[in-house]
Amino acid sequence: MATTNDLKNGMVLKLDGGQLWSVVEFQHVKPGKGGAFVRTKLKNVLSGKVVDKTFNAGTKVETATVDRRAMQFSYKDGTDFVFMDTQTYEQLPIDPKTVGEAANFLLEGFDATVAIYEGTPLFVELPASVELTIEYTEPGVQGDRSTGGTKPAKLETGYEIGVPLFITTGEKIKVDTRSGEYLGRVNS
Repeated sequence: MATTNDLKNGMVLKLDGGQLWSVVEFQHVKPGKGGAFVRTKLKNVLSGKVVDKTFNAGTKVETATVDRRAMQFSYKDGTDFVFMDTQTYEQLPIDPKTVGEAANFLLEGFDATVAIYEGTPLFVELPASVELTIEYTEPGVQGDRSTGGTKPAKLETGYEIGVPLFITTGEKIKVDTRSGEYLGRVNS
């Protein structure tokens, strides 16, 4: 048990009859009139649905003990993604629904954090950005350097993102794993 004063981003709460909700953001509000309250944005761990919920300050909320383990993506086995615990070398198959959007940026050997609750993987968290190679993109035309346009590019994972016109096939780029946006070139 914790109170709403103890909330932190990433904390997992057990609400509404045992459903798990992750705190995306929270804000303590003390209006001039009336009692203080805490405004939160919560994400359902299993469905991914995001809701806004307001609690009175000091309200007790049940927290879920979620084990966050450093793991490394090993390989794909059929549809499952197999991760290896970097401490115990234990293999853990995780279904694609649990891996979610992270699958767009996963390559063998990439590190990730896997959240596990009572033996069940809840979600896979990647670092904020990853470095990937452009598998294919249309060649840029001379003079495209100064315009702010973008073109589609297929990454080595098979995922397609928009990149600046000057990027070429075979270049290594940095990609934001939360938004799927191009962040910049990687200098070799």
